[in-house]
Amino acid sequence: MAKHQGGRKGGEGRAGGGPAARGGPKGRKVRTAPTLPPELSPAAVGRVHVYTGAGKGKTTAAVGLCVRALGHGWRVALVQFDKGYDGENEHYAERRTLRRLEGVDLFPTGCERMNPDGTFRFGAEERDVDEARRGLALASEALRSGKYRLVVLDEALSAVMVGLLTKGDVMALLDLHREHPAAELVLTGWNAWPELIERADLVTEMRKVKHYYDAGLGARPGVEF
Repeated sequence: MAKHQGGRKGGEGRAGGGPAARGGPKGRKVRTAPTLPPELSPAAVGRVHVYTGAGKGKTTAAVGLCVRALGHGWRVALVQFDKGYDGENEHYAERRTLRRLEGVDLFPTGCERMNPDGTFRFGAEERDVDEARRGLALASEALRSGKYRLVVLDEALSAVMVGLLTKGDVMALLDLHREHPAAELVLTGWNAWPELIERADLVTEMRKVKHYYDAGLGARPGVEF
């Protein structure tokens, strides 16, 4: 801990010292400003992060990292799988906020999943696969470009789980990142597989301990979407 300004002199005791000994006229301690870590070198090698598991918080963590990176002036690419946007129906409120921030490029891919009657459309149709392939191309371009310091592939693992992508598709992106390692690469979604875990530098598993869904409380705006 940094020394207080105006340390004790000679035989001055704590109680008998002047204002300087107590750190100021009101007795407040005066600390030196924290030193920020040095800026990363442009030649720094980005790491691979995986946020997986059945618990809530994977996309939330990735979006939080985007905000932190933007605070350092980084350029960010957020590619989302099976979370499309038709220009009218925005189901993910965090994107409304991110669109207002300078330095982040959003690439939502996927087809509308909500039916007109309010039910959810499950399954993997040809149009869904086509959109996932488009997301794959966007991810590849973001890595090759070298202009991003953070590239997030949100729900890429879930796209594998439901058959929109293959494990090989994702592993090929890791190979590409090895060739173009300028960015931190983040992948989110369910069911990370052993080979992916082995290749990643950081793996966090969100484990459900308790969830209000099980008590019948549904998804809420501002919390789940």
